[in-house]
Amino acid sequence: MTLHKAPAAEDAYVPSERRIARERYRRARTRRATAIAATSTLVVGAALFLLITNSPGWTRTRETFFSAPYARVAFPQVMEGLWLNLRLLAVCGAAVLVLGLLLAVARTLRGPVFFPVRALATAYTDFFRGLPLIICLLIVVFGVPALRLEGVTTDPVLLGGGALVLTYSAYVAEVFRAGIESVHPSQRAAARSLGLSGGQALRFVVLPQAVRRVVPPLLNDLVSLQKDTGLVSIAGAVDAVYAAQIIASKDFNYTPYVVAGLVFVALTIPMTRLTDWVTARMDRRRAQGGLV
Repeated sequence: MTLHKAPAAEDAYVPSERRIARERYRRARTRRATAIAATSTLVVGAALFLLITNSPGWTRTRETFFSAPYARVAFPQVMEGLWLNLRLLAVCGAAVLVLGLLLAVARTLRGPVFFPVRALATAYTDFFRGLPLIICLLIVVFGVPALRLEGVTTDPVLLGGGALVLTYSAYVAEVFRAGIESVHPSQRAAARSLGLSGGQALRFVVLPQAVRRVVPPLLNDLVSLQKDTGLVSIAGAVDAVYAAQIIASKDFNYTPYVVAGLVFVALTIPMTRLTDWVTARMDRRRAQGGLV
């Protein structure tokens, strides 16, 4: 029996001089680009700082919008009110996804018998996509209690959340519908040829592909919903925005509004970056042929 010797250490791969030089050049170019970017950023930042701080009215602007004492007072109360915004985001987000998916499925049902369902879903989507959110909120949170209907809540949080669901479900329905219609008809035909019913083909073949394709725009709608939860403050619900308004109205100092805005921005940026990462990941998979 012949024994094969293990390859000697000198037989291991050794990069050529040209490859080593090329890698060295790439590293040097990367370091140079990083240094240039950092320097230009510092120069632009310093120029903007000097321009803003030396402009007329900066002292008054700083006292009115960037007062440290007011910020310290507002921050705990804004964070306490933010808990309401986060709860609204979680509950309304789940309700919007469910209702939006049902509307999208209703709009894609086939056959003349489903025409009334398709017409109602289309009318709902068109109406609430065209109706400004602020008007929908005003009608629901102030108009519904004025009816004095027995058994109907007058809680501004519940009514405001309902208005958000009514509006955003119309937008999300269109996103889901676009995903469903982007699935090639051959997928449904193949599922039917395997013995699946129309409903089973939609549930097990079409919808999984459609949902995967529309994840990035759904995340964008979630980012918008997270910001618009602050509109429930018009009904008197003490969220982050209304908490800032209470403090600002005492001395007409608007630093609390800036604090509330920065808190919302701090929440939005990670969600936006997550959306960008998911979009880039799906683009790479689609380019490699790994996403159906």
